[in-house]
Amino acid sequence: MATDAYTAKEADVIHPETALGISNPKLGMWVFIGSECLFFGAMISTYLLYVGRTQDGPTPVSIFDIPFTSVSTFILLMSSLAMVLALAAVQAGDMRRFRIWILATALLGATFLSGQFYEFTIFVAEGMKVETSPFTSSFYMLTSFHGLHVAIGVLMLVALWATSMGGRIGPQNSEVVENIGLYWHFVDIVWILIFTVIYLIPVG
Repeated sequence: MATDAYTAKEADVIHPETALGISNPKLGMWVFIGSECLFFGAMISTYLLYVGRTQDGPTPVSIFDIPFTSVSTFILLMSSLAMVLALAAVQAGDMRRFRIWILATALLGATFLSGQFYEFTIFVAEGMKVETSPFTSSFYMLTSFHGLHVAIGVLMLVALWATSMGGRIGPQNSEVVENIGLYWHFVDIVWILIFTVIYLIPVG
């Protein structure tokens, strides 16, 4: 199987391991993910507190389109598989496959965001606005915060693809890809939790 030649300099900076046995960048990513868990935990708790306070607005059962959101969720989960394949490709030095899979990951993430935006437009058209009730406010706050994380992830993935096109990504600095992959898998796992709490637990 043909692979692209890696043209970047071999003498990349090697980050020393910490006392935990992992490099400083990877430790930093884990610390960041831990802090984000606190933010998402607070927002999910807020949603659960206000989900029943719909006032005269729409209720979760009456407004949510679970089949549509299930398809969006499946698309996001498939992006995690593509991310795994991208990491395996760069570690093997197959830069052609890496570019294909990293771009596929970004496109799947962008498709998820498009589906979420479409869903929001439907909600607004049916009277579910941010100011409608405490339920709608907490819903938009949580899902938009997650959507922002997905958008940032897509930008990082596109940046990886562009960097690889310039020959600056290869097996010896694949930890960069691994760290961004950790972030992307975290975003996917958080969405599974959000999807379960918001769409699969019937309230109202």
